[in-house]
Amino acid sequence: MVNIILHKISKTKQYFISIGLILMVAIICFSLSSFIDYKIVALILLMTLSLIAMFFDILPVLSAAMLSAVIWIYFFIPPIFTWIVKSTDDLMMFFMYFIIAMVNTVLTFKIRAIEKAANVREEKENTLRLYNTMLNSLSHELRTPIATIVGATDNLQDKREHLTEDLKEELISEISKASIRLNAQVENLLNMSRLETEYMQPKMDWCDVNDLVHRLVFSLKEELEERIISIENQDNLPLCKLDSVLMEQVLKNLIVNAHLYTERKCTIKIHSSIVAQQLCIIVEDSGKGFPEDEMSFVFDKFYRLKHSKTGGTGLGLSIVKGFIEVHNGTISLENKVEGGAKFTILLPVETNYINNYTNE
Repeated sequence: MVNIILHKISKTKQYFISIGLILMVAIICFSLSSFIDYKIVALILLMTLSLIAMFFDILPVLSAAMLSAVIWIYFFIPPIFTWIVKSTDDLMMFFMYFIIAMVNTVLTFKIRAIEKAANVREEKENTLRLYNTMLNSLSHELRTPIATIVGATDNLQDKREHLTEDLKEELISEISKASIRLNAQVENLLNMSRLETEYMQPKMDWCDVNDLVHRLVFSLKEELEERIISIENQDNLPLCKLDSVLMEQVLKNLIVNAHLYTERKCTIKIHSSIVAQQLCIIVEDSGKGFPEDEMSFVFDKFYRLKHSKTGGTGLGLSIVKGFIEVHNGTISLENKVEGGAKFTILLPVETNYINNYTNE
């Protein structure tokens, strides 16, 4: 926060603001001098300096500190409007005030510098940890499909004459599945890279959510053949304005995630509706749900459940959250009482019921 303020406010403006604040506080205290003792004024000026030192650079704050000392001796220490200090106690207080103001400024600046260095070090450690996690995940996730593709291709090339047609078809199928898996991992990395740049803008257009869900489930039918898929949409669901490409990726990641963490014959349900002028999409399953102590981390980059199956980069759900936030929406996760996980997406969208009239 402090670094952001320093970055946005130029050094010249910091001088003007620091001096202006000291002058404003001094004028207020002077107007109340008949009610406030000059010793209390010193504390008020020191408090103002402390607040300024929290946000501004050291030179503007030092200038404000020297100005406050001058103002205090001239306008508040009796006799006022003179540089003469008759009382030894007051003279000692003035020097103590000046020293405390300077020390307070320097110490605050040093504390900020130490805090900044600690933040930089922590960011570097976090970045290194994330890269290590990513490399460990990718070393398996990318190597496995690549090895499958290379192995199957070598067999097709070197042993073509000795392979039966069924075995050739099986090898081609393995190449296809490995290629899809490899493409999915690369796509996740590219999507995360797009989110990290913070320049992603959704391409909003009218979308039939019902059609989008059915097309997506149909494209995943081979992968989901051991799951029971239930699609329940609100009657007369209107067209919604959103980025259909991003939302398809969101739903795909949620459905694939449900597939990975549920047993055979489990049900995966997708429900779409309009609730309070928001598109509500619920993806839920009848599996075991998420560990309660890990639910707050599932949307973090590269996070994988402690006892999850091998494989996966831990990017799927973080991409889901990023794409939802690009739409200014929210996503929440909860475990159902009867068992299983439930993801709820809420998107503020424009709606158009023209498709209903067309269908009628």
